[in-house]
Amino acid sequence: MKAGQKPEKLSIEERLEKLQNLFHKIDFEIPDASFAIGFPASENKEYASTSGLVSNIDIDTNQDDIYLSWIGAGLGIGVAGGYNLLINDSEITLKTFEGWKHYRKYLNDPSLQKLRGNQINSWNGQWLTYRLGNRFDNDFDFATLEHENIFKSENTLAEVNTVNWSNLFFSLSNLYPEQTLNTYIYSLGQTNKTIGFIPMYLKAGKKLKNVYSQLFHSETAFNNKEFQALFGMHIKRACELGNIGLHTLRPDNLKKYMEDAKNLSFKKEEDNIIYQSYKTWLIAMLSKNKEEITDYTLELAKLIQRYRIDSKGTEGMNLIKNDLLGAKIKKKFIEALTEMVNSLSSSDLETLKKLKDEVHLMTNEEFAYFNTLLKFDYAFIEKKS
Repeated sequence: MKAGQKPEKLSIEERLEKLQNLFHKIDFEIPDASFAIGFPASENKEYASTSGLVSNIDIDTNQDDIYLSWIGAGLGIGVAGGYNLLINDSEITLKTFEGWKHYRKYLNDPSLQKLRGNQINSWNGQWLTYRLGNRFDNDFDFATLEHENIFKSENTLAEVNTVNWSNLFFSLSNLYPEQTLNTYIYSLGQTNKTIGFIPMYLKAGKKLKNVYSQLFHSETAFNNKEFQALFGMHIKRACELGNIGLHTLRPDNLKKYMEDAKNLSFKKEEDNIIYQSYKTWLIAMLSKNKEEITDYTLELAKLIQRYRIDSKGTEGMNLIKNDLLGAKIKKKFIEALTEMVNSLSSSDLETLKKLKDEVHLMTNEEFAYFNTLLKFDYAFIEKKS
């Protein structure tokens, strides 16, 4: 851009001038980041010279490589957090390309002059999520996409929202429910960032959907875009774990409930939705190596409630909150169970013994998931009573 120029306000003549300048650079200049996407900054001009992996070995680059770098960059799938994904899969690439004609149609629409340009990567992420999702409608229009929160419109500006990576993940799992995709994750901007090749285990999407349908006897709510957005830690943190799968789909705010005594209050309607997302993920993690999905923590929560009702004063309540549900290690939890023995009926004692044996065999990670889930179920039962 020249001083004062903005991409969305360029005239036809100015755009043609810039296109001719690009052709000239490709024909006569050594490739650099100013006109070849993903290339290092120029060492010969006044640009910053901090590019990584720069070598003095001459690498043969033809004109096609430079033009193709623009097409390759245009195929990047943008997600919230400022990162793009490249996936070497012909079906996904074709689906991405099919979306370009729709985006171009909206950019050319005179009634959408306020639509911001240069958002092809954000569009790709939203388009693939919608196209491969369960709510795709062949007769969609701009109003449909606005309702789906793909576009955000204000008085002076309309733009493409960036999609949550979990929404994209679940849509891709509809296309490939059992497949592992090798994704290249990066960010191009003032500073280029390369995370590298990260495998994406799409079967985790199928796992969560199956768990949800067994717990709540429906898939309808799970297919809701807003519900799916509750899953997934920050994309950068997910990549730090080495792969994108069930573990990284942990609902972002769940961690604070696992680390302290904080619990869901169920005072707001959305607490029930959040509870369902937390429970779905925790059950999936507890049963990730099992075929059978069991929801036994809800029955255990009822047992704990019976103990609380039958106990005297605040003694039982304090034991439950501080020693049982507040336990950070298995030993403390089992000690709290032992304290409960004298106040339970004979039918509950057998359940308690089985629980003690199961907790004893859990790994420390599994115990953290189990006790957090039990804490949520207990709060749910208490609120219903």
